[in-house]
Amino acid sequence: MTAPMTLHYAPDNASLCVRLALDSLDLPFRTVLVDRKAKAQRSADYLAMNPMGRIPVLETPSGPMFETAAILMWLADQRPSTMCPAQDDPGRVHAVQWMFWLSNTLHTTLRHLFYPGYYAPGAEDVLHARAKARLAEQLGILEAATTTPWLEAKTPTAHGVYLAPMLRWAQIYAGPPGWMSLSATPRLAAFATRAEEWPATTRAIVAEGLGPMPFTAPSPANPPEGTAL
Repeated sequence: MTAPMTLHYAPDNASLCVRLALDSLDLPFRTVLVDRKAKAQRSADYLAMNPMGRIPVLETPSGPMFETAAILMWLADQRPSTMCPAQDDPGRVHAVQWMFWLSNTLHTTLRHLFYPGYYAPGAEDVLHARAKARLAEQLGILEAATTTPWLEAKTPTAHGVYLAPMLRWAQIYAGPPGWMSLSATPRLAAFATRAEEWPATTRAIVAEGLGPMPFTAPSPANPPEGTAL
């Protein structure tokens, strides 16, 4: 695969996970800004690629892809690497189940925290409180999990590039400044520290204005183009 792929992105959105994966795999790609203020993700052209109207979309040689977890798994399979166990590796079963957990469980909880009015109009405070409790429970489950070797990996993995941005978002977009600390989950805190040392993170900091410590002491993005919200 030599032709550049196209990542349709917005700063500090789920596209950040895909950017980190593409960069870590040294796969050629270009970016196209999705202007959230103009609701470009709801345009006819964008909906033709992703009928859900969400970010990201990755244009691949096989056509456009949506759903962050699906994109990450597909990218990891394009090039033999440490990003994810191969399909014939016994560890693949745990890799698949945790990728689905990150997508269907943890990311869903974060969406409830970020957009309670969308999911429970008129009961936003109730949903937000319950989602906060679920987040604490889920991070505790992940902290104690024994089938997650990717949490200790020294190099980026498909799961790691998904989790690191979610830890960032939980700290800065789910509540007032300082509402959450990773100190209660030292294993996750150590993972976040290692994630900040990835070369792909260094480049993403510049590309999306993430600040010097995007996962351990994050601040709202100040991107050179577009908006995170």
